[in-house]
Amino acid sequence: MTKDYKHLTPEQVEFFMENGYIVVKQAFTKEKAAEFMQNMWVRLGLDPNDKSTWDRERIHMPSHKREAVAMFAPKAWEIMKELLGGEERIDEPSGAWNDSFIVNLGTPALERVGSDIAPADLDNWHVDGDFFVHFLDSPEQALLVIPLFSDIAPRGGATFISPDGLDMIANYLAAHPEGVIAENRTLRPSTCTAMDPRDDPGFWSHLAEVKKCKRFVELTGETGDVVLMHPFMLHSASKNHLRIPRVITNPPVSLKEPFNYARDDPEAYSLIERKTLKAMGVDRFEFKPTTERRLIVPKRVAIQQKMLEDERKRLASLAEASGNVEIAAMAPPIAVA
Repeated sequence: MTKDYKHLTPEQVEFFMENGYIVVKQAFTKEKAAEFMQNMWVRLGLDPNDKSTWDRERIHMPSHKREAVAMFAPKAWEIMKELLGGEERIDEPSGAWNDSFIVNLGTPALERVGSDIAPADLDNWHVDGDFFVHFLDSPEQALLVIPLFSDIAPRGGATFISPDGLDMIANYLAAHPEGVIAENRTLRPSTCTAMDPRDDPGFWSHLAEVKKCKRFVELTGETGDVVLMHPFMLHSASKNHLRIPRVITNPPVSLKEPFNYARDDPEAYSLIERKTLKAMGVDRFEFKPTTERRLIVPKRVAIQQKMLEDERKRLASLAEASGNVEIAAMAPPIAVA
C-alpha cells in the first residue's frame, strides 16, 4: 500500500492489515474517565468498597450522557477517521461516546486458584451487532471500538479477541448475501425459519468455530487506552479472577453508505475494506445483498430501559436526601489496578 496517513503510522497500518486491530495508547485522560464515571456506583446501586454487594458478575449499563469523540478522545477520533476512509463517510450521530459502561466485577469463585479458563473455552465468543441484519458490506457497525475506563491487568476480565476468526466471518458473510442475524452466539441466515439455528445447515456457531482459531489476544491496558478493531473481529468477555472492577464501553461507529469492495480507484478503499478483501484473499469483490437491509430491536433494549429507570430513581433519591442536586455527581470514582 502506498497511501500516506496523517495520524496512522506505517507500522500501525501494517499491524492492522495483519491483525485487524490497533491500540491507541492514552487516547483520553484519567481525569476525563473519572468525570464520565463519577456517579457510576450510584447508578449500579452497589458499594465500590464492599464486594459483598457485588451481586452480578457482568453488567451492561444503559446510557445517560454523550460526548463527541473529537472532544473526548481526539487522538482516537483522528485514527478512526483514517481507518474508515475519512470523516465524510462516517454517520455523524455515531461520532459520540456515551456512558453505557460494561462492568465486569467477577465472582468469589473466580478468585480461587485453578479457576482459569483457556481462551477458546470461553462461552461468550461473538461478533457485535444484534440490532441489524448483517451483510458483508453492512454500514451499521463499521468499526468495533473499546475505550478502557479502568486499568485492566492479565486475568482481570479483559476482552479476548481472535484475529483468525475475522477471516472466517468475512468469508461466511460473503457466502450469504441473503444476510445473517447475530444472536445466541451464532450467525444464522436471515431467511432461516427454524426456531433453533442448529436446524439450519447454514448457521455458524461462534463457540464451535473458535476452536479452529490459533491466535488469541487478551486486551489488557490502562485507563485511557482505546482499541480499534475490524467490525468482524471475533471476541469474548473473559473472567475477572482479580475482582478489580473492569470498566469499558463498546460504542458502535456507523457509515453513511455501505462498504464498497469494488471501487474504481483502489486508493479509495478504506483500511477496513482493504482488510476485508485480504481476509477473502481477493483484490476486488462485487457484493450485492439479495434481501433488504433492516434493523432489529434486540431483547436487551427492554432490559436496559428498566435499568435506566432504576438508575434515575437512585440518582434522584440521593439528590433529594442530600438536598443538593449535584450530589449524584459526587459518588466515589471506581478503583483501578
